[in-house]
Amino acid sequence: MTTRDERLRKLQLNSLRKMRWTALAIILVAGAVVTEGVSSRAKHFKEVAQWTEAQATPSVSVFRPGKNASSKNLVLPGYLKAYFDAPIHARVNGYLLHWYHDIGDLVKNGEVLAVIDTPELDQELGKARADLVTAQARLDLAKVTADRWQNLLKDDAVSRQDSDVKSADYKAQLALVQAAKANVDRLLALEAFKKIVAPFDGVVTARKTDVGALISAGGTAGQALFTVSDVHQLRLYVRVPQIFLSDIHQGVEATLVVPEYPGKEFKAHFVNSANAINDNSGTVLVELMTENPGSMLKPGDYAMVTLKLQVGHPDLLVPASALIFRSEGLEVATLSTDNRVIMKKIHVAQDHGNYVLVDYGLDMNDQIIDKPMDSLAEGDSVKPEFVEEKR
Repeated sequence: MTTRDERLRKLQLNSLRKMRWTALAIILVAGAVVTEGVSSRAKHFKEVAQWTEAQATPSVSVFRPGKNASSKNLVLPGYLKAYFDAPIHARVNGYLLHWYHDIGDLVKNGEVLAVIDTPELDQELGKARADLVTAQARLDLAKVTADRWQNLLKDDAVSRQDSDVKSADYKAQLALVQAAKANVDRLLALEAFKKIVAPFDGVVTARKTDVGALISAGGTAGQALFTVSDVHQLRLYVRVPQIFLSDIHQGVEATLVVPEYPGKEFKAHFVNSANAINDNSGTVLVELMTENPGSMLKPGDYAMVTLKLQVGHPDLLVPASALIFRSEGLEVATLSTDNRVIMKKIHVAQDHGNYVLVDYGLDMNDQIIDKPMDSLAEGDSVKPEFVEEKR
């Protein structure tokens, strides 16, 4: 009996032991399942958070600015003027008798352009010559009288007072002769102006008179009869923006093109600068000189001028798509070392449409954000995607 009870007890103990191990196994399995579920959910939450953060951080294209050359071409409009340009006015009154050269004619220094008929001047000259003859005759008579009274004075036949009067009359007549001669010389000088002559070698660029036209003597206020221009060289005038004034100096070379010769370039060199800023346009008037072989270029020509400037600090090339126009001024968005936005104010030296030249506000090591979003602000975190350096 005892043996049977012991076997039953042993069977119960074994059964209880098995149940305990089974329960422990179930608990361990359940714990593993729960742990795995919690770990999986935490991982999922972390992935979702990372994805959300990645979606919240915008991706931007980033590039480094290109470096422009130490020389740059400044293209500006200009206009040409003759080396010498002389409007020729009449110095005497009359009527135009003949003209010998028309517009476009080449003339030499002193060559006659036209002749003026001056009947009134001719009459004045005739009268002046007659007055000179009369004055000379009175001078001769006064001299004979003065000499005679001097001889009578030696014999005490006349008083010294009377002799001095005759000598003074002789001197007065001499002065009248000199005045009459000066008047004749003046009229002869005016007679020389009956011929309108070229003041230098050049080309006739204007003729504003014709045969029979009434000619009135006058200064520059009146209409010029002819205009003669010296075109072996031409002066080229360009208005240069103030910012480039320090780059304009002796030695600056330029080329120009004119509409009538498309594709043909003419060389020019710097001569002088007005050294004064125009308060209306903020520009400086610069004078250059160009040779004119064959008189191809014409005074008054409109020209596009390319100035070849050497600059102390090269400008940086930035695409126009990177510019930000805001109330604070012109800016670009750059990237910090921790991928945050830094806004920088810049100054554009030249605008070439698709890109601009920036002369200050940036340096070569800046990382610039291309096509920035309107909402981009200082300190924003971004995800950069580098592209090729802009040049």
